[in-house]
Amino acid sequence: MPNSELMAIGAFAQRSGLTSSALRFYADSGLLPPADVDPATGYRSYGVHQLERAVTLRRLREIAMPLAGVAAVLGAGAEEAARLLDEHVARIEGDAAVARQRAAAIKSALGGDAPGSLIAVLKGPVLAEAVEQVLTATATPTPTATATATATGPTHDPASAVLAGLHIEASDEAVALTATDRYRLSTRTLVPVRTGERTWAGTVDGADLRNAVADVRRSALVRVEAVPHGIWLRMSGREDRHCRVLPEEYPDHRSLLASLGEATTRATVAKGALLRALEEHPGDRPVLRLTDRGVRVQAPDDELSGILLPAAVTGEDLRIRFEMTTLYAAVSTAIGPDVMLDLRGPLQPVTIRSADRGDLTTLTMPVTFDH
Repeated sequence: MPNSELMAIGAFAQRSGLTSSALRFYADSGLLPPADVDPATGYRSYGVHQLERAVTLRRLREIAMPLAGVAAVLGAGAEEAARLLDEHVARIEGDAAVARQRAAAIKSALGGDAPGSLIAVLKGPVLAEAVEQVLTATATPTPTATATATATGPTHDPASAVLAGLHIEASDEAVALTATDRYRLSTRTLVPVRTGERTWAGTVDGADLRNAVADVRRSALVRVEAVPHGIWLRMSGREDRHCRVLPEEYPDHRSLLASLGEATTRATVAKGALLRALEEHPGDRPVLRLTDRGVRVQAPDDELSGILLPAAVTGEDLRIRFEMTTLYAAVSTAIGPDVMLDLRGPLQPVTIRSADRGDLTTLTMPVTFDH
């Protein structure tokens, strides 16, 4: 290689973002050997063509990839390298989740070994089902934003971890589970086997609950106890699970529920038929047209086509549009073979619940036709 294409180790270090000592280490490990070594002085030089590999190596090490993984990525094609990166990130996320849970348990134990306050004793399979149903309405946490509902569709506001949690309210009669991404809200009320020693409310980390669901489902009874910074799910014959309580204030969902007006249109329709019609709909924003003939699932620009579903419809005729992702999820989590839709106009929240069991209720925001 001509000398004009070689760089001294210091210049190469500056351009690649690696220190000279790091370059020597990676040379000795075989990951980035120099292009030339002066036989008299041992001075190392690097080629311009090695810059891309050096920068990639640095970036891989910045995400804590071990040397063996770095070597595998650098020697792989694009598709295989992407797979290796995904596996590495999944391992990091898994380790971080375990560390968070263990740290929260340690934090809780720092106050002593006294048992927590009883929130409620619930049937494990029922609690697991309710958690899975309600958590579908949580927001996906991101570093920058979460979805927010308006009459014209989702906007964005600063990220809030509390929207990825499940809000629990326990009274001397019931336990209410609520989740919302501010565009959809789901709530389910459970009757406990045994009520708690006092009322309690808090927002529990959604990821912790998801990780505990399998054990909860296999436990006949689950004792839910409140401790500082979290709750314990205590199960006979299984390891107790600790879930963190999030410190942020939860949105005032009770005011929203209390402010809902009376339904102006009500429809009862078979859940399976409605889901199939949504699956067959070609677009991502289906329109529901409700008349005394039934519920028609159609495209916004085609008044005549679509799938007409038999339904018991009372009240005013209505044409309303939804995001597929919110409507389908709300209908699919409903309990029982039939769902009841209470509608209050084309831009107001729609209540979706079982036609014969009202303990799971979901509110879904429509979108405008020019959205």
